[in-house]
Amino acid sequence: MSPTTQGLIVLVVTLAVLLSGAPVAFGLGAVALSFLVIFQGADALRVAAETFYAGLNDFTLVSIPMFVLMGAAIGSSPAGKDLYEALDRWLYRLPGGLVISNLGACAIFAALTGSSPACCAAIGKMGIPEMRSRGYPDDVATGSICAGGTLGILIPPSITFILYGIATETSIGRLFLAGVLPGLMLTGLFMLWTLFIIWKRGFRSHAIDFRYSWKEKFQSIPKIAPFIAIIAGVMYVLYGGVATPSEAAGVGAALCVLLAVVIYKLWNPQDLWKILRDTTRESVMILMIIAAAVLFGYMLTSLYLTQTLAQAIADMHANKWVLMFLINVFLLVCGFFIPPAAIILMTSPILLPIITTAGFDPVWFGVIMTINMEVGLIHPPVGLNIYIVNAIAPDVPVEKVMWGTIPYVLCMFLAIIILCFFPEIATWLPDYLMGATKH
Repeated sequence: MSPTTQGLIVLVVTLAVLLSGAPVAFGLGAVALSFLVIFQGADALRVAAETFYAGLNDFTLVSIPMFVLMGAAIGSSPAGKDLYEALDRWLYRLPGGLVISNLGACAIFAALTGSSPACCAAIGKMGIPEMRSRGYPDDVATGSICAGGTLGILIPPSITFILYGIATETSIGRLFLAGVLPGLMLTGLFMLWTLFIIWKRGFRSHAIDFRYSWKEKFQSIPKIAPFIAIIAGVMYVLYGGVATPSEAAGVGAALCVLLAVVIYKLWNPQDLWKILRDTTRESVMILMIIAAAVLFGYMLTSLYLTQTLAQAIADMHANKWVLMFLINVFLLVCGFFIPPAAIILMTSPILLPIITTAGFDPVWFGVIMTINMEVGLIHPPVGLNIYIVNAIAPDVPVEKVMWGTIPYVLCMFLAIIILCFFPEIATWLPDYLMGATKH
């Protein structure tokens, strides 16, 4: 059987298993083991345990549970509510200021948690009922929260960037820096669209004569300032060469838990247990997916499937931008069905030699790939953020939520196009702070 035929069979079976609703880690592991046995015999299982262990035998992975703990500590406290209120008091004069406040809160909360679902849930629980009570259209109220939540995987620290860095052996520090300006740009595009649609529909978040006093504005800052300071500190030690990503994540997690206890009085052992339980659950899930994806990648390589695919694309002799367009379409389609972590770990090792041969920067491509993953988070059938928002506002039909996300999906497409024309938006900051790299 030719590698092409084997590859098609593996593709169909893998998609079928993942779409069946089976846990991603177990699905990938079962597919990898099954095809190793089918095509290479039972002897191939001798390396399975070693390969699975090798996927986890990387000190960089320590940063994942630490960043998850960081997000869980903040997400379990009223920090999202305080952040939202603070921004609302400063931005209320803008047309659609409440939606702008939500998007700004999502952007900052993204930097605090690095998790899209956590960001979406924390800001959505406060923002959606408030927007709807003031007469905002349901599609704008829910769609903006769905879109704002996706910023959690683009604005650093991002678990998605950590996974991409591990899978492609790309500097995680560079990836974090590369996500800053595109993250701000995408937040700006979301806000511009929101300003336009709210202005067009004639809505205001407050009465025309409503005013917050300067005292009320500054009263909103003290509770959120320490968390912002922690993020700034983590970024400084990470990019200043003071600490590794794992060390920076560990210190950041410890400080976030400490502040959650001190500022929000989370003394109750049940609150602390919930933080640790949620951290353990999510971290184990991510680490199991990583190990299974490494085993899956070993299976693809040992059957010469990745080499055959890379060679077939190279033999196409297509224009590099045509190639990039096809890769984007491929990633978008994958994002409709498969969670971001699984896509990145499965496809990055395959796509990396293709994009570097075509002359693309792997750090820049990491940003492009992450934005594609963001689209999948607010696009059915997976559309995780859509279902989180629907759980917050169950009386809003899912179809209306989906229609509300469409303009923000188009903003993401526009961001990808802008980054293709101006890749320096992603590469300038890491090159400026860490020095240019040769490709």
